[in-house]
Amino acid sequence: MLGSPEPAAPRRAGPPGALAGAAMLVLLAACAGGDEDAYVERPVEDLYNEAMDLLLDGDYAPAATAFQEVERQHPYSIWATKAQLMAAYASYSDNAYDDAVAAAERFVELHPGHADAAYARYLIALCYYERISDVGRDQRMTELAHDAFEEVSRRYPGTRYARDAALKIVLVRDHLAGKEMEVGRTYQDLQFYLAAVGRFRNVISEYETTSHAPEALLRLVECYLALGVEPEARAAAAVLGHNFPGSRWYQDAYALLDGGEAPPPDDDGSWLSRLF
Repeated sequence: MLGSPEPAAPRRAGPPGALAGAAMLVLLAACAGGDEDAYVERPVEDLYNEAMDLLLDGDYAPAATAFQEVERQHPYSIWATKAQLMAAYASYSDNAYDDAVAAAERFVELHPGHADAAYARYLIALCYYERISDVGRDQRMTELAHDAFEEVSRRYPGTRYARDAALKIVLVRDHLAGKEMEVGRTYQDLQFYLAAVGRFRNVISEYETTSHAPEALLRLVECYLALGVEPEARAAAAVLGHNFPGSRWYQDAYALLDGGEAPPPDDDGSWLSRLF
């Protein structure tokens, strides 16, 4: 599944090289307020498999801590590298998105050419994507998700992560267009028509392939008519009829123009004629 690292970390496999020998036991005594804490260095395979057991049991927060312990005790082991990414995944599974992003970004920074770097970047994008809020709220996470998925697509074309990123970019762009529409409709309701036109124009110029484009064209017709700019209103209606014939949005626009024809916009300086 796309939500977990690939390749999956091996289990019950012994560590490489000299680490395959007997475990070292180091006791560091520290006194604080009369209490004595013992630090025990454990074999890397024991630490890693303990972390995996916690992860598989759904104990995500303890699993993340356990994976971090692998790197802390054995920073130069190949298992430390795997543990860094698994710590990110454990935090993601616990919905601790900020911790997951920090861990995944650190993994990419330390191992930019690693085979799992694509997954690490994809995980970062997922952490933003899963925090997208409704269009009535701030869309910072939506913008971050869009940029992160674009990065995955650009850096790792042809991978399954890039393919899934492309699908999610479509959804993210539609959501961003929805936010523009929400703000534009609010301005229109307040009769701030120029501000509304700016928002609806953004939808047409930046998000023309989204599901919001036909409504944006209708709203432009309404706003231009309210401003007394009938040529632009007819140009918007013409584009609406050409690209979305038979839609209810065009029917509404046609009715607003009193059934008058809406010829295709010619090259008369209209921004719509330049776009289409």
